[in-house]
Order: sequence, then structure tokens, then C-alpha cells
Amino acid sequence: MEPVLLVLAAGMGSRFGGLKQIVPIGENGETIIDYSIFDAVRAGFSGVYFVIRKDIEKEFREVIGRKYEKRINVEYIFQDLQNIPENFQIPHNRTKPWGTGHAILCAGTKIKGPFAVINGDDFYGSDAFQVLADYFSNTGDVHESYAIVAYILKNTLSDFGTVSRGVCSLDQNDSLENIIEHTNIQKSGNKIQSTDNSGHITELTGNEYVSMNLFGFNKTIFDHLSLQFTDFLHNNIDNIKSEFYIPTVVNNLIKSGHSKVKVLQSKSKWLGITYQEDKEHVINKIKELTDYNEYPKNLWL
Repeated sequence: MEPVLLVLAAGMGSRFGGLKQIVPIGENGETIIDYSIFDAVRAGFSGVYFVIRKDIEKEFREVIGRKYEKRINVEYIFQDLQNIPENFQIPHNRTKPWGTGHAILCAGTKIKGPFAVINGDDFYGSDAFQVLADYFSNTGDVHESYAIVAYILKNTLSDFGTVSRGVCSLDQNDSLENIIEHTNIQKSGNKIQSTDNSGHITELTGNEYVSMNLFGFNKTIFDHLSLQFTDFLHNNIDNIKSEFYIPTVVNNLIKSGHSKVKVLQSKSKWLGITYQEDKEHVINKIKELTDYNEYPKNLWL
């Protein structure tokens, strides 16, 4: 079964100040998502599933989805705050989405085989999708066998503020041992520092492997997500800022011995827009790749 692509695009873009998923960065108005879909299609992915919010559906379909609908199977999945087990009641002041783990869980009724997960506002590069496609080709739909494409931390930072990254530890077989989520990483002079909620600072070298939410899963992940999301709600339902992160799910599966997660390395360079000021850098890098014929000047002619 050919893999499909699950694009997490329901984020509010609070740091950027708008819907960064639809900001043009290519010479003909292409968005970051456009380049991800283009790379996935040429790597052999057979469909794309967008996880979005219902309130952005019209604009998202018009600006993003309609470009692909005649080229590849396109599905839309809505991440809804109300989509939780019946025995839980959402706090009246909860507005924050439940997080990336919940976003993937929302796709459980539609995806039946191997799939890759990406953020809608990250540029992963063509090699990253090919590496995952090769992984799926070699493993098929192996039970409880997953993968992550990792990047070097220093190549994923913004010059204009903090970022969130999952720092990875690997064993001697290049399998994932754990991911530690750092939600406040920034450059500080010649240093890279992570500050936790209590103000404690951890120095990082910059050479750590980090997760950019580029995972390879199969349908077995949905049962795990469902069980862990229920546990998460039992412990966090009243914390209006809590989020159900996919790295936490992966960590739990590794520690329990349920799953192995292969760490794949890509030659591609990651690009992303976290802040408005990041946009110019991304535009320039995309132009360089286009000038080197990595991409056509117009992706969807």
C-alpha cells in the first residue's frame, strides 16, 4: 500500500501573527505546504490529508487545497476541541487545541495504511520525503514499526525569538531512545539555551538531533493515541494550556517496549517561518533551490 501524507495545519500561528500556512514564499505565490506536497508526490505518496480547523476551511480550500485536487487524492479532517471521549467535559475557558497527538488521532477514521506526518508550516526538503518513502518501501506495514526524520538543532533555529523542538536521544542502532520537548529554545550570543517554565536554563550544543514532527507511522498508532489521549485527559482536563504532544506518545511507546522508532537522517535543509522576520530568509532560500533546478519556477503548471 502506498503511503499518504498527513499535514497538520490547524495551528493558529500565534507567534507569526496570522495563518502562516498560506503565506506565499515562492516566485509564483507558492506556500510552504505547496513545496511539501510537491516533494511528497514525486517521492511516491498517493494522497494528502489536511488536518485543519473548521473556521479556516473555506480560505484553506481556496488558497491551498484546490491546487492539488485534480492531481492527487485530497481529504480534509477537522481538529475540533469538542472531539474528546464522551465521559469528559471541556472547561468553559479552554480555547487552545489539544495538540499534535490529538490532531493525528482525528485522522484515525480515514487513514488505513502507512503515512507520514508533517507540520504545515515547516519546509522539510525533497530528500526527507524520499527517505521516508524508501523506509515505507523497505518495511511495508510492519506492526509497531515507526520512523522519524531528524534534523540538527542549530539548523532549525530562528534569529528572531524562541522555538519549540523535541531533542532526540539515539541508541547504538540509530533507534530513538527518547524525545525531550523543549518549548523555549533560543540563541543567546554564541550559546543555545533552553529555558523551562520554572526559569531553569539548559545549555545545548546545537549538534543535537531534533524532531520537527516528521514521522512515519502506520494504522497501529491510532489505538495507542486513543488510549494515551484518554489518560492525558484524566490528568490534564482542567489545565487549559495543556497539550497532547506526539513526541510524548512516542516516548511512552518506546519506554513501554511497544514500539521501535527508527531515526532517519536527511540531506535536506529544514526551513520554517516562526516569526514574521523569518519570511525573507525562507523566500531567499527557496529562490536558491529554484535557481539550482531543485524545483520548477511554477510548481503546479
